[in-house]
Amino acid sequence: MARTNVLFILTDDQGPWAMGCAGNREIRTPHLDRLAASGARFSHFFCSSPVCSPSRASFLTGRMPSQHGVHDWIRHGNVGDDAAAYLVSEVAYTDVLAANGWDCALSGKWHLGHSQLQQHGFSHWYVHPRGGGEYNNPEMIRDGELIAEQGYVTSLITDDALAYLDRHADTLETASPNSEPAPFYLGVHYTAPHSPWTGHPKSIADSYDDCPFESCPQEPIHPWSVGHGLTEGSLGNREHLQGYFAAVTAMDADVGRLLDKLDDRGLRQDTLVVFVSDNGFSCGHHGFWGKGNGTFPLNMFENSVTVPFLVSQPGRIAPGQCVDGLHNAFDLFPTLLDYLELSPPDDGVDRPGRSFADILDGSKRGDPSGHEAVVVDGGEPGRPEYSEYGASRMVRTGSWKYVDRGTDQPGELYHLKEDPDERANLVDDIGYGRRRDELHTLLQDWFAARVQDSAADGRQYPVSGGGQLRPVVGRYGADTEGAFAPR
Repeated sequence: MARTNVLFILTDDQGPWAMGCAGNREIRTPHLDRLAASGARFSHFFCSSPVCSPSRASFLTGRMPSQHGVHDWIRHGNVGDDAAAYLVSEVAYTDVLAANGWDCALSGKWHLGHSQLQQHGFSHWYVHPRGGGEYNNPEMIRDGELIAEQGYVTSLITDDALAYLDRHADTLETASPNSEPAPFYLGVHYTAPHSPWTGHPKSIADSYDDCPFESCPQEPIHPWSVGHGLTEGSLGNREHLQGYFAAVTAMDADVGRLLDKLDDRGLRQDTLVVFVSDNGFSCGHHGFWGKGNGTFPLNMFENSVTVPFLVSQPGRIAPGQCVDGLHNAFDLFPTLLDYLELSPPDDGVDRPGRSFADILDGSKRGDPSGHEAVVVDGGEPGRPEYSEYGASRMVRTGSWKYVDRGTDQPGELYHLKEDPDERANLVDDIGYGRRRDELHTLLQDWFAARVQDSAADGRQYPVSGGGQLRPVVGRYGADTEGAFAPR
């Protein structure tokens, strides 16, 4: 029996609302919609941090930012003389896959430091040198060298991934009957729909000329976004809305190319396809543009911390599912290994995630109580989920969200069952003091049990959304003063 391949598609700054299959009637995502129809869509999937680099690190390592030490988008250390490997002391799930015979390939955005260094089990490495940039004629890295490319970056990433799939399929066709070619893990990491929202295919952008953009209400500016250049330059800007929607629709077309290639080369049945974004995004919702660093204090709104999550494998994952439970990016590490029937690393490292592979394939092989937890009173279904960004730490249950920022910044408490749009902050309401205290204890105890390395603890650093300048753990972590840029 052939071992399962993995196609892992990761987008950049895609709001959970930015798919047709999520109920948005304005944005066109026919290929994401068909992917969702062929498998499962998760309606409450959380990133571990609402900004790109720490979120991506958590996907790969199964660990929280205050464990792996990446706390903001990586501003320095991506290329050149100051390049630094931010995850040098971590084990990624791609390390585990490579050690067990999977051929691991990456096409697109890395943004976890030292983009010119092929690392963590990847044998194919075609990556963006930084976290983003212009969409046309970008610099890319192949074989460790910066190269000047010609074309639209989304399509360049897809073209490279398609060539990899063709090479793998050719190997299968020429393999001897007694051989077992290696399965693949292919990460396709788009920069879309990250800014800038210009330079996208004109025909797609123009197709949104008459869109009312009711799915993106341009609300009065949030007080925490006053002076924030992205919000002040984008709030009410139709050109930026068209560019954002165009970036998503153009990317969706290339997802369609990937799915078609799997079908054409006979790989679809043996390939698990995962689609997710690194963090959510607001395009005017709550009166700001951006993600967690779209405001200061850094925010934990639902549009920032929830992300699209689709998963499909014909014949193994039942089509048309909508999974409403709470799940997190750090659950991907154990889930993927469990789904591929691989053992987790025996390294004594704390990884807080739990596998949900049994939900995907209906095997029920996991602990039947593994997706339930007593949260506070009331026995809400679904275990709590957690997220952090600098001083901001969040616990989210089925009905409640609590955000604690220590003594220097305001806290938040929302009753999401009654207030799903997070409009009424109850944190100072004496009528909800007991609920706030219960969630505060839950949050504090959870992080206290997991943050063992004081150098990695994000609460001791002045993280404000301006970017991380150097690693704070591992071989580079001796001098951490000035490790974070001011906002």
